Amino acid sequence: MVIMAHPDDPEFACAGTVARWAAQGTEVIYVLITSGDKGSDDPDMTREALMALREQEERAAARLLGVKEVVFLRYPDGELAPTLDLRRDLVREIRRYRPDAVVVPDPTRRFWDSGYINHSDHRVAGEVALDAIYPAAGNRRFFPELLAEGFLPHAVREVYVADSTEPNLTVDISATLDLKIAALKEHRSQLDPAQVDKWFRGGENGGETFRPVEEFRRIVLG
Repeated sequence: MVIMAHPDDPEFACAGTVARWAAQGTEVIYVLITSGDKGSDDPDMTREALMALREQEERAAARLLGVKEVVFLRYPDGELAPTLDLRRDLVREIRRYRPDAVVVPDPTRRFWDSGYINHSDHRVAGEVALDAIYPAAGNRRFFPELLAEGFLPHAVREVYVADSTEPNLTVDISATLDLKIAALKEHRSQLDPAQVDKWFRGGENGGETFRPVEEFRRIVLG
């Protein structure tokens, strides 16, 4: 399972790794907390139209990578907070799909170098996802109403914290880089496809030479 805040977050963070897992026969589920309804400066774009567009883009990207299913929780974009309601909703999906491993964003990452402030939704998504994974998803005393809905406790075995400030795992995505690039290009409302090529094929990546890897903080539970 990949839990992220917005459409396009999985493609930036872990698409190469997801494509590798899917090619090996792993079933991958995306859980997107928002549908990115603030991701446009077009004054004529409605929230509903943008949500529909960005969900369509995400589903197209996920199909290219071999993702089995995409779940949208449709929380308001840009307004995520570490609430018990959000934690409950993530616990529900973890108990529903019962993943062995979950990929989440790093809740501690506030900056990239000197040119980017990490979106608050990314940080909140990581914080709440980690709290949902442990201890809540595996403990029947958390959210007993989920038991009444038929969602029994489930213990996740591994966590992959994407874009971590302290990675301990590097995944070579040379074989799936083309799929990562193609998936990113599906997000046309957010990205210029030519710019995507420039980032990954022109050697420009925040002033550094792009390396075909994705890095994680891997945590083994239990």
